[in-house]
Amino acid sequence: MRKSVQKLGSSTGKIGEPMLMRFLIARSMDADKAAKMFVKWQEWRSTWVPNGFVPESEIGEELEARKIFLQGLSRSGQPLMVALASKHFPSKEQLQFKKFVIYVLDKTIARCVPYSLHSIKHAFTKELNITPETDFHLLNFSISLLALDTLKDLLTGVSSAGPCLHSIFSSFKGREIGNEKVIIILDLQNISYKNIDVRGLITGFQFLQAYYPERLAKFFILNMPRFFVSIWRMITRFLEKATLEKVVIVSNEDEREDLVKEIGCEVLPEEFGGKAKLVPIQDVVLPPLDN
Repeated sequence: MRKSVQKLGSSTGKIGEPMLMRFLIARSMDADKAAKMFVKWQEWRSTWVPNGFVPESEIGEELEARKIFLQGLSRSGQPLMVALASKHFPSKEQLQFKKFVIYVLDKTIARCVPYSLHSIKHAFTKELNITPETDFHLLNFSISLLALDTLKDLLTGVSSAGPCLHSIFSSFKGREIGNEKVIIILDLQNISYKNIDVRGLITGFQFLQAYYPERLAKFFILNMPRFFVSIWRMITRFLEKATLEKVVIVSNEDEREDLVKEIGCEVLPEEFGGKAKLVPIQDVVLPPLDN
C-alpha cells in the first residue's frame, strides 16, 4: 500500500501499520483502492484540520449545547461517546458543525491514550520554569492532591500565557493514532421534530466512513420513538454495509442488559443503567499528542 500511495504522488511518512491496515480493511484489502482512500484522507485533513486539531474557539456554539459526552473506556478498552439528541438542533452554520464532528471524533479516539503524568510534569516545568532536580517532589505532591479538573480551573486564568499547559487542558493536539475504535450511544429520549437533523446524522456517518475507516466499534441507538423509524430507514441508505452491521437499536430489557455488560457499569452513565455521571466532552482532559 505504501508503494501505491507513492504512485499517487504522496507518502505515508511515519504512519504506522495499524492505521494503514484500517484503510486496507475498508477497501477489502485492495492496496490501490486503499491508497486512493488514504490520499483523500490526507488531503481532507490538511484542508479541515491544518493545525492537527480543531480549536474549541471555532466551535463555541456547538459546545455550548453540551450535547456530547465523553466517558471512560469500555471493558474492551474502547472509549464511549454519548450524544443526547434532545439537546441538538440543526445547525445554521454547517462549517462549524462539520468542524464540531471532527473535534468530537478526534477527541473520542484520543481518549484511548492513557493520561501521562510525565506529559503534565513536562508542561509544568517548561511553562513555569520549574527545575526538575529540585522541584519535582513538590510537583508530584501537588498533582497527587489535585484532580485534573481542579488543575484546569486553576490554570484557566493563565492559559493565554501558557501554551504548553493549554495544549494539555484545552484540546486534543495532534493526529489520529493507532487502530483504536470507539463506541457511540445516540440517545433519542424526549426528542421532538425540532431536534431532527437528517443532514447532520448523514454527515457524521459519512465522515466516519470516508475519513475514519474502521474506527467505529458499535453504534447503539436508545429510546427510538416510532416517528423516527421512517427517518432512520432513510438515513440507512447512506450507510455502508460494514457500518450498518455495527448499529444496534436497543429496544428491550435484554438488549439493555447486554449494553451494560459490554460497556461496564462504571463507565456507562446512570441514565442508561450504569453508575457513571455524564461528562461533557469539552470538560474532559486529554494528554497532548506529538505530531
